[in-house]
Amino acid sequence: MIKMVVTDIDGTIYTPEQGIKQEVKDCIQNLCDKGIYVAIATGRTYGSAKSIADRIGIKCPLICYQGGLISSYDGKLLDVKYLDKNIAKEIIDDFRKRNIHLNVYIEDKLYVEDDDDYIKDYIGDKGIDYFKVSSFDELDFTKLNKLLAIRYDCKFINDLIAELQNKYPQIYVVKSHDYFCEIANKEATKGNAIKFLANMYGIKLDEVLAIGDQNNDIEMIETAGIGVAMVNGTEEIKSKANYITDSVQNDGFIKAINKFVWGN
Repeated sequence: MIKMVVTDIDGTIYTPEQGIKQEVKDCIQNLCDKGIYVAIATGRTYGSAKSIADRIGIKCPLICYQGGLISSYDGKLLDVKYLDKNIAKEIIDDFRKRNIHLNVYIEDKLYVEDDDDYIKDYIGDKGIDYFKVSSFDELDFTKLNKLLAIRYDCKFINDLIAELQNKYPQIYVVKSHDYFCEIANKEATKGNAIKFLANMYGIKLDEVLAIGDQNNDIEMIETAGIGVAMVNGTEEIKSKANYITDSVQNDGFIKAINKFVWGN
C-alpha cells in the first residue's frame, strides 16, 4: 500500500508551455485528502518549490537542491547538507577560466557573475530573484546549497559531469537537464531525502512511490518501493524504473497514481 508519493516538478508534473494541468492538481489534492503524504522533490530553490506547491494548492514538505535542503511548506528547515566551500572555490576558479556560466546558491539565494541570456532563460517563470555580483569571491560560502553550470551543449555537459565525478568523488555531480550540471554535497540526493521523510513519517520505503524524468531523479526512484519514470525521461532513468508511465503532456503522473495507488 502506498502511503507517500514523491514527485519531481519539471518534465513530470510541469512544463513551461502547459504549466501544471488542473487534472494533475486535482490528482495531487486527492492524494492529500485521502491521507497519503505528498512531497515535491526538485533541484529548485525553496522559494521556487513553494510556488509550485502554491499553484497546486497543497502544503507539503519540499525537497530542494536535489535533497540538499528539506523544508516544511512554511519554511521550517528539516534537514540541510551544504557543499564544501573549498571544493566549490576550486570549481568556480576553473569554470571562470573556461567561460562556463555558473549559478551559485547560498542560503536559498541565487547569485551570478554574468547577467546574461543563460540566467534569463533559466529564471523563466520559476518565481525567483537573482543577484548579480562583481565576483563570487566576495560571497560567504559557509552555507552553500549548490552550484549549477549551464551550457547549451549536451555533449559538453555530459563530458563536464564525467570530468567532475572523476576529479571530485567526494561530491555529488549529476545532470538535471540536457544543459544543466548540478554540483552539491555528496549526500544531497533525492533518494536520501526520501529516506529522511519516510523515517520522519514512520513509513517503510516499500510504501513510497517516486516519479521523475531526469538523471537527478534516479536515486529517488531506486530508493522508493515503486520507482516510476516518465516516457519523456532520459534513457538512464527509464532503465532503472519499475514502471514507465506516459508523458507529462499526456498525464503520465495521473496514470501512474491511478495504477499504483488506486489500483485502476
